[in-house]
Amino acid sequence: MSGKIVILTGAGLSAESGLGTFRDEGGLWAQHRIEDVATPKGFARDPRLVHAFYNARRQQAAEATPNAAHDALARLQQRWPDEVILVTQNVDGLHEKAGATAIHMHGILTGALCAACDHRWPAPSEMTPQDMCPHCHAPAARPDIVWFGEIPYHMEAIDKHLQDCAIFAAIGTSGQVYPAAGFVAEAAQSGAETVELNLDRTEISRAFDSHHIGPATDIVPRWVDSLLTGGARRLPFV
Repeated sequence: MSGKIVILTGAGLSAESGLGTFRDEGGLWAQHRIEDVATPKGFARDPRLVHAFYNARRQQAAEATPNAAHDALARLQQRWPDEVILVTQNVDGLHEKAGATAIHMHGILTGALCAACDHRWPAPSEMTPQDMCPHCHAPAARPDIVWFGEIPYHMEAIDKHLQDCAIFAAIGTSGQVYPAAGFVAEAAQSGAETVELNLDRTEISRAFDSHHIGPATDIVPRWVDSLLTGGARRLPFV
């Protein structure tokens, strides 16, 4: 079995590394409204709050380690005979820590962006509203994160990969946020086999050809091992 594989990963992949999803009770997201910390208007209204929120997320991500699911996807990328394109909605950098390369459609916590001139540079561990852009020197530094209402990064490249992949998999995603929620339909239209790996079924589960339901650290390594041994179609689907 061969052919390009495109894999979309979401927050559910990193949950077992201790990084909470939007819906986890008691986590960082539960303490703030999305409108306050993940929108351009929220940043304009209270940049100090937004920086404090992402400083905390950046520290959590720096301390987190990849789990068995991250490791399995890195192994697949290294051993599969064709391309394995990881497209991630996650901003934590755990794919890279596991030894993989990924397209970060929502940015990454280790990056800083100038809201005035679009210059990018490595983010310090702590950012403040007073931080100046090293290029234009404007006090307009923000996390290099795609917020709600903004256009995700690398969409042209992602679309091209979806149009010529043999397998499309979505792992740990809610299926509620577009444009990522539409990737399965785009890949299927181009003839790809589609598979969902998730803790629970989602609103778009019916769009997939097959499903693996359970914790990512269990189902992702088993799926990867089956692909690498040529037995993906023999793996029991739920």
